Amino acid sequence: MVAHDAAGNTSAQSNTVSFTTNACSSDGGVPSSITTISTGWAIPWGTYWMPDGQTALVTERDSFKVFKVTPSGAKTQVGTVPNAVTTNGEGGLLGVAIDPNWATNHYIYLMHTASEGNRIVRMTYNGTSLTGYTILLQGIKKNQYHNGGRLVFGPDGYLYASTGEAETPDLAQDKNSLNGKILRLTTAGQPAPGNPFGNYVYSYGHRNPQGLAFDRSGRLWEAEFGNSKFDELNLIKPGGNYGWPTCEGTCSVSGMTNPKATWPTGQASPSGIAIVRNVVYMAALKGERLWRDPDQRRQRERRHPVGVLRRHVRTPAYGHQGARR
Repeated sequence: MVAHDAAGNTSAQSNTVSFTTNACSSDGGVPSSITTISTGWAIPWGTYWMPDGQTALVTERDSFKVFKVTPSGAKTQVGTVPNAVTTNGEGGLLGVAIDPNWATNHYIYLMHTASEGNRIVRMTYNGTSLTGYTILLQGIKKNQYHNGGRLVFGPDGYLYASTGEAETPDLAQDKNSLNGKILRLTTAGQPAPGNPFGNYVYSYGHRNPQGLAFDRSGRLWEAEFGNSKFDELNLIKPGGNYGWPTCEGTCSVSGMTNPKATWPTGQASPSGIAIVRNVVYMAALKGERLWRDPDQRRQRERRHPVGVLRRHVRTPAYGHQGARR
């Protein structure tokens, strides 16, 4: 190091000193502010940041459009997903995810409602436009409500998808049904190796699973839209039965997996979740707030809302605040 003063004097160079900074791996932390990035949306639904960290792809549910958004708020339409239809409820263009090998294949994955049901599809994104629509999985039953729709890639390189039970509760307990499940599939649209039942099903007993996110340890967390009593935050294990329609929230029925956290439906109605430093952040629609829930290994730390979502903002996943289905 060499020091300079205001008079222009320069010191001799100091001795070399070596040091190592601590890794940025500490858990916790409370956001100091919430900043609006982009406005003027109808019903934005899925958001996925590109590997460069400079742009995100955002889907708009009822227009079937995909946009590129930058941290400065610039918004550019890059395409419209073909064959997408609305259900006049919670269906339409839903989740989006980026292939882990995007640098070489430029694939993105989308879930949308079609004429026969919900589909998971793949398209090619060159940075400005979408092409090459390819169906990977179809036959997921659709309904006006309870379509699920979230997509996320796991650290294992496989695609995880949430599906609602399409307002047919018994489907959630049927291991041969694609509905009321978290599915796990390859990028070619096949059941991922090692799935617990030898098909697409990774976990079952879900009503309307919404948020999906992996923590630092590679564990999958899921936010679930309950019926009339409790919304849930679940730690997903392969082959786990998460209770619906037998259980809503915590119960003592043998074989059912209890949630790690619950909220009264009036305080939540969860949409997407994100995990930063092993803290879960959950968007709450009817609750009109953003919940912060520390890693469940530290049960003593209380859950609390980071802030309240402004009532006039249309939040992702549903057309208006306070909807409860």
